[in-house]
Amino acid sequence: MNYRHAYHAGNQADVLKHIVLARVIQHLKKKDKPFRVIDAHAGIGLYDLHGLEAGKTLEWQSGVGRIAEPFSTEVEALLAPYREALAGLNPGGAITRYPGSPWIAAYLMRNQDRMVVNELHPEDKLLLEDCFRRDRRVAVTGIDAEFCIKANLPPPERRGLILIDPPYEETDEGQRAVRMLAEGLKRFANGCFLLWYPLKADGLAQRLSAEVAALAQPGTLRVEMRVKQSF
Repeated sequence: MNYRHAYHAGNQADVLKHIVLARVIQHLKKKDKPFRVIDAHAGIGLYDLHGLEAGKTLEWQSGVGRIAEPFSTEVEALLAPYREALAGLNPGGAITRYPGSPWIAAYLMRNQDRMVVNELHPEDKLLLEDCFRRDRRVAVTGIDAEFCIKANLPPPERRGLILIDPPYEETDEGQRAVRMLAEGLKRFANGCFLLWYPLKADGLAQRLSAEVAALAQPGTLRVEMRVKQSF
């Protein structure tokens, strides 16, 4: 596995993904009962936008770099939890560090909530452990994502959010992602599952979306952002 998210942190896809994630966390917090977050492809937790990797691609400049200006009142209401997490990591105002999914979840979680973050890449797992070494709410594992989901569902809290966001490097990762979703729903039917996928010219998004639709899961929401309509 060669994928390293540090090259892509804060890009347009990250912004959409993390806005949705932050709003789901806020929704779960409407009830006093605790919940559990399971991030099967966690990455390293947080990213330096002025670091070597981000500097090579500069993808963040067309993503999080473009949301500094305020939008309409309605849009800002939707962005509020996401902006809160960004501000929590960048108290000086300028966005120099970008929070990954596990960092955003941990920032918005309460004391009674718990999280399992899983990262298979050995070097990234060490960085992930360092990111959460002082947070007793968070457990870090470094196992195959499918096994992570099977091993942690259903959660003891019986409420929770499961993130499936593979790098899609291998040709079968789309099938595996849908299989993880299907298996997760069998084990935890009332859980909230977020399955991310890239929009590319290879037809992956269409195939994956069709396979998810075939699961006929009530309450499914499909959200896509097409910056360039080229396929």
